[in-house]
Amino acid sequence: MNDFTYTPIAEYAYNLPDEKIAKYPLEQRDSSKLLVYKNQEIIDSSFSQCVNFLPSGSLMVFNNTKVIQARIHLHKSTGAHIEIFCLEPHTPSNYEQNLAATQHCTWHCLVGNAKKWKQEPLYTTILIANTEITFTATKKEIADNSYSIEFSWTGGHTFGEVLEAIGKLPIPPYLHRETEDIDIIRYQTMYAQQHGSVAAPTAGLHFTPEVMLACSNKNIASQYVTLHVGAGTFKPVTSTHVNQHSMHREYFTVQATCIQDIIQHQSHIIAVGTTSVRTLESLYWIGVKLHLNIAQPFEISQWEPYQLPQHISVDQSLTAIIDWCNSHNMQSIEAYTQIMIIPGYSWKIVSTMFTNFHQPQSTLLLLVASFVGEQWKTIYSHAINTNYRFLSYGDSSLLCRKKCLIV
Repeated sequence: MNDFTYTPIAEYAYNLPDEKIAKYPLEQRDSSKLLVYKNQEIIDSSFSQCVNFLPSGSLMVFNNTKVIQARIHLHKSTGAHIEIFCLEPHTPSNYEQNLAATQHCTWHCLVGNAKKWKQEPLYTTILIANTEITFTATKKEIADNSYSIEFSWTGGHTFGEVLEAIGKLPIPPYLHRETEDIDIIRYQTMYAQQHGSVAAPTAGLHFTPEVMLACSNKNIASQYVTLHVGAGTFKPVTSTHVNQHSMHREYFTVQATCIQDIIQHQSHIIAVGTTSVRTLESLYWIGVKLHLNIAQPFEISQWEPYQLPQHISVDQSLTAIIDWCNSHNMQSIEAYTQIMIIPGYSWKIVSTMFTNFHQPQSTLLLLVASFVGEQWKTIYSHAINTNYRFLSYGDSSLLCRKKCLIV
C-alpha cells in the first residue's frame, strides 16, 4: 500500500455551518451559483452561464441513473414500525431484470427498527391502477449490517411499479426532513432514465434543456453512463486514517459508443459529477486489466488502481474494452467499482468536472482534493465566505485538473 493512503482524515476537515447546507432546491435549476476553478484562479458565475467556460470540441459525460422509491414503511401486527431501505438487487442481481420481476425478487436492504422484526413476514395492501394487491416482505439473511429481504406481491405488476406505489423517494439524511412533493421532481436530473439509484447524482441537478442546448450549439458533445448510486455515498469516513476506510461498491454500465467517443475526445473530457468521474476512471482500469489479461476485469476493488501498472495509455486501455465488446458481440459493458480516489491517485481520463460542495471528511471531498490538490482548501474557504449553498441541493463548481483548457 502506498504511503499516501495512511493520510489522517482530519486533514480534510473544514467548518460547515448548518445554515450553509441547502435544505431545498432553488426555484430554477440553473439559477444556482457556479464557482469556476482554473489555473489556480477562482471565478464566481451562474450555472446558466457555464457554457462560457467550456471549450468547443469537448465531450461532456453524464450519469443517467434514476433514483428509485427505495424507502418502504411497513407495520407489524403489533403496530411496530419497520422501515426497509432497498440498497441493491440480490436476486436477480441485474437491476433491469429485478425491477421487471412480476411476482417476487430479493434485495440487500437496511432495516430500521430491526430488533422489533423477528422472522415473521410483513404484509400490507396497496393500490396500483385501482387494483388492490398484497405485498409481502420476508427477512432472509444478515450480512455486513444489511439484510436480504425477499419481496413478493400479487397482481402481476413489475417490482418497479410496486416501488412507485409503496415506496418513498430517499433524500439525504443531512436534510433532516421527510421527503416532500418537490423532491419527487427536483431530486432527479432532467435526463434520468435508468432506475436503480438510492441517491441522486447531484451535480446534474443544475442542468436544464436551455443549458444543454447552449452546450450543443457550441459543439460540445454529450454521452451518458449509468452508475447506480448507493447509500454508501453518504457514509462518513470514521476511521482516523484514509487506508482504514471501507469504500462502498457500485454497479455501472457503459455503452461501447460512449467509449469510442471518449477515445476521440480524450484531450478534454468533462465529467458531470463524482459518479461520472468514478465510472470513467474505473473504465480505464478495466481496460488495463483486459489489456494485460488480469483476472476479474469487470470488478475494480478499492485500492487496485494504485497497485496496477500505470504505463498503459488511455488509447490502449479503452481499445482493449472495444475489442472485448466486438469479440463478445456486446454493445456495452457491465461492471462494479469500489474505487477510492484520494490525493496521490494518478488521473487518467477526466480533465474537468462539475460537482457540488461536499461534506467534511468525506470520500467525495478526498476525490476533489485529489483532483485540484491543496487548493481545495482555498476553493472551499471561498465558497463558505461568499455564501455558496452546500451539499445535494446546493450550488455547483466547475473544477479543472490540469493546465486548463476551459475558456
